[in-house]
Amino acid sequence: MDETSVNASDAALVRPARMDFERALVLDTVRVTEQAAIAAARVAGRGDADLVDQAGTDAMRRVLNELDIDGEIVIGEGERDEAPMLYIGEKVGQGGEGAFQVDIAVDPVEGTDITAKMIANSVAVIALSEKGGLFQAPDTYMEKLIVPPPAAGRVDLGWPVAANLESIAGSLDRNVHELTIVILDRARHERLIAEVREAGARVKLIGDGDVIAALSAVMRGTNIHGVMGTGGAPEGVLAAAAVKCLGGEIQGRFTPRNDAERARLDDAGVDLDRIYRTEELAPGQHIVFSATGITDGDFLRGVKFFKDGARTHSISMGHRSRVIRFSDAVHLWGDDARVTIEV
Repeated sequence: MDETSVNASDAALVRPARMDFERALVLDTVRVTEQAAIAAARVAGRGDADLVDQAGTDAMRRVLNELDIDGEIVIGEGERDEAPMLYIGEKVGQGGEGAFQVDIAVDPVEGTDITAKMIANSVAVIALSEKGGLFQAPDTYMEKLIVPPPAAGRVDLGWPVAANLESIAGSLDRNVHELTIVILDRARHERLIAEVREAGARVKLIGDGDVIAALSAVMRGTNIHGVMGTGGAPEGVLAAAAVKCLGGEIQGRFTPRNDAERARLDDAGVDLDRIYRTEELAPGQHIVFSATGITDGDFLRGVKFFKDGARTHSISMGHRSRVIRFSDAVHLWGDDARVTIEV
């Protein structure tokens, strides 16, 4: 985080209106992800990842532009010449005097391929912070280590895999063979997978979904105890926002795939030898995060449609408010829509 980001964050904190930042926006962020999830779910299972992404993006942008914010996309669908909407630098919200000035990280459909195939754990995700509160990570790869709250401060991305597993196990009062570690199912992780298994831990391979994996790792009851491996750097920032709210830890090291990405990271002032931690990836003091399930997952249910409506399941949280909400919502369409609610 550069000095400009620090100063912008500090300035935001002294404004009286900022004290209500999370309370004012947390339910709005849920509405954003709910509508993106519903739109993506409508076209899920058709085998068209681009169609899924377009539907989620259109809906997310529409709702963002209804909010009383003066927002800027800092993690989005790509650079302006790569994405027609929710591109990096795009302004969203009603704006105007009194509107909250916020930086926004979005992934309208995390897991476009798995949504297109109706595979588990696809979600719509958003994080908001005061200006300068989210690291503007270029679209490249990042090596990540994500652990639950008891292991925070007791691991290091620079350590051998076995050493980190021992530390995670000790912090949870478990044996290593009782741990489950999530890793993206990619050829580049062949050696990492072997090391985790040789150390005695179990490996859960996933096809997509860095952010929902991070949430699973820092919440109890999911039977997930950590995330390891290389994935998207923008997803790392979204994960950091949630991990910070939940008290876990993420560590990341940028890993460019080619000279062009190395040049982009250099332009952004990224130190390739540095391990970036939670407070650097999500330095904001006021952070709001929301995710809504598109397909059924480990702890979020997917969108369920019925005549004249849909049901969604979301998680939302705020860093300063220290409130974690699970929202089970029924959306009715049309004046005559009725439904019998089941608990």
